[in-house]
Amino acid sequence: MTYDREALKFFAKYIWWKTPDEAVAFPERLVAQVMNIGDWDDVCALVKLVGDDVLRDVIAHAEIGWFNERSWHYWHYRLGLAKVDCVPQLPTRFKV
Repeated sequence: MTYDREALKFFAKYIWWKTPDEAVAFPERLVAQVMNIGDWDDVCALVKLVGDDVLRDVIAHAEIGWFNERSWHYWHYRLGLAKVDCVPQLPTRFKV
């Protein structure tokens, strides 16, 4: 995924601990961060920017800690990836 300057400013709001150049090296993480903690306007902008297929791909390949439980459930329902009460578990670490 590549983004224009305006998109980079948008993402910088959500990946504040990295420079925009560092953050764009992990575009899926950028998208996941907005999906997880974005306000309504930013989430709507994200959907227009990347589309539902990208959102589905991001959630399908989400890493541990990318989503809280509330966002995880919302996006599975919103993207048609789960039926009521049939949302997959959040990614977790396995105890060895």
